[in-house]
Amino acid sequence: MTMDIDVDLIRRDLAQLVSIDSVGGSEGEVMAQRWSAATLQGLGLDVDLWRLDLDELRADPDFPGEEVEREEAWGCVGVSGPGTPALVLNGHLDVVPSGDPESWTGADPWHLHEVDGSWFGRGVCDMKGGVVAIIAAARAVAALDVQLARPFAVHTVIGEEDGGIGTFATLRRGHLGDACLIAEPTAHQVVAANAGSLTFRVEVPGHSTHGSMRASGVSAIEVFESIHHALRELEERRNATPAAPFVGVPWPISVGILRAGEWASTVPDLLVAEGRHGVMPGESLADAEAAFEEAVRAADHPYLRENPATVTWPGGRFAAGALPDGDPFLTDVLEAVGGGPAVVGAPYGSDLRLYQGAGVPTVQFGPGDIEHAHAVDEQVRIDDVVTAAEAYARLILARCT
Repeated sequence: MTMDIDVDLIRRDLAQLVSIDSVGGSEGEVMAQRWSAATLQGLGLDVDLWRLDLDELRADPDFPGEEVEREEAWGCVGVSGPGTPALVLNGHLDVVPSGDPESWTGADPWHLHEVDGSWFGRGVCDMKGGVVAIIAAARAVAALDVQLARPFAVHTVIGEEDGGIGTFATLRRGHLGDACLIAEPTAHQVVAANAGSLTFRVEVPGHSTHGSMRASGVSAIEVFESIHHALRELEERRNATPAAPFVGVPWPISVGILRAGEWASTVPDLLVAEGRHGVMPGESLADAEAAFEEAVRAADHPYLRENPATVTWPGGRFAAGALPDGDPFLTDVLEAVGGGPAVVGAPYGSDLRLYQGAGVPTVQFGPGDIEHAHAVDEQVRIDDVVTAAEAYARLILARCT
């Protein structure tokens, strides 16, 4: 069956979404959800747009964490009809900051522009391109005027980048389905499993003195060198034999922020390191934390014996997640996508684990490549967005007719 995917309408939708600066925790998250609700309603879907009870969600023992401040947040679900959806299509509308606009080539990061068959702008890859592909698929199915035996649902969410509060709230509200596809960028592959991740903060002590008397003090920077070496060894052990479908270094340990010292001629007595600790499939978050903390305790520096470093776990909490082996939903997705795409495991966390935790079989397939996500000059191929929209439309028909 031929799908009528209107690229001009996709371009219009994406331009409108990119123009909404929906950085996590900003008013833009609210605006993007309102845009989504109006758009889905315009497609004839029954829309549930609700204000999240943030206090209630944060008090839930399974709350996935946050890394930004929010005073207001909204959920949005569109459903094609009554009953439990046979298929959920999920996409997040929050984005990361753009960085210095001057570092972008040729255009404002909040203005969609097109060069050589690609769209550029913050969020086009991660993952507003996937969201507009979902909308295009719903529009194409509606144009076929076919009778669906089962409904499908579109879940647009916020907060995915910093823990997943949007999807967590959507599931807590009772919006479930028989299976879910998340339109994250997957570079023409189907992601059937995610590693998890935790945000760590390590406070490393030292003993300050005047810089001219360095040998009389203990630099927290030098103490951290021992801890960093211990973490590298831990990473090597944990990634020695990753199980399929994972390859490479699927659960890395990465230090993203280092802060030490207040004066150039003073030996620093405190270093704070923050970063990301990968979580393996089948590993609880508590066990992942314990392995990390043990490595920090075992770091070989004499000052740490009487002055241990302190480890805390702020921010998002991404457990690993995977589609169960042999689940028939994977076959449906591969048939809809066509061309025999590889089935892989992704080293990053996503909302997949939240759907799986709620008993909803879930995979990821979407336009773009993760290497362009969060990057300056973020981009997505136009034909990738169209191809994804066609695949989503075929999957709707396969699951719902």
